Amino acid sequence: MRIWDINPGYLNRQSLLGEHRELHGIVSIIRNNKKGYSKHPETLRWVGYGWALKQRHKLLASEMNLRGYIDKTPVLLRTKPEVWPESYIDSPVNQILILRRKYKTLEGGRIPLPKNAQHIWAQHKYSVMARDIQAYKDIGRWVTSKNGSKDLSKVALELTLLLRNPPEAKLIENTLLHLWGYVSKYTSISGKELNSLSMKGLLSTIQQLSLANNVRYLIESTSLSELDAWGI
Repeated sequence: MRIWDINPGYLNRQSLLGEHRELHGIVSIIRNNKKGYSKHPETLRWVGYGWALKQRHKLLASEMNLRGYIDKTPVLLRTKPEVWPESYIDSPVNQILILRRKYKTLEGGRIPLPKNAQHIWAQHKYSVMARDIQAYKDIGRWVTSKNGSKDLSKVALELTLLLRNPPEAKLIENTLLHLWGYVSKYTSISGKELNSLSMKGLLSTIQQLSLANNVRYLIESTSLSELDAWGI
């Protein structure tokens, strides 16, 4: 039984669907006071964090939707709004290492497991841009420094924590326009049509164009699914 803390884009199909199933198992234990696995460390760390479980489920559902799966089982827990568990079973960097061993002879996820701090930053940068411009600048400088480029552990933890915050409404449009720059050449959508799209509609169009035209930089970006999980 495991609920991952890193972005669901790193999970392969089996792990993604498996976490979705196990998350619902934990929700059932908490809601119905079941004894099975009630003392499991993964269950215990989520007790009382209903809102966080609901949001993790939304992240999983958004990633599943990007891969063609339809989720019809919402999580309705709401305890401790906007608060996440402080503990980890394994740190974010160790979760990456666990998956690296697990996937050695298996298919990987949508997003390749990062090799270093610069690699993980490239995968998360647009998710951070949608939340905190100063953090976007600071982390970008850090990972290109002599020490920062080697510190995957620190960057993985910081990015995991940052992405637990909802994106800022005023920053989402700017971020989506950056993403649009990678796919605009693959469509005849006019500027007027683009301006008429909602943020959700624009993200959906970016998703479709990225997948249809194999735009690797966006396909390997956390932002391609996780922004949708926050109800933009």
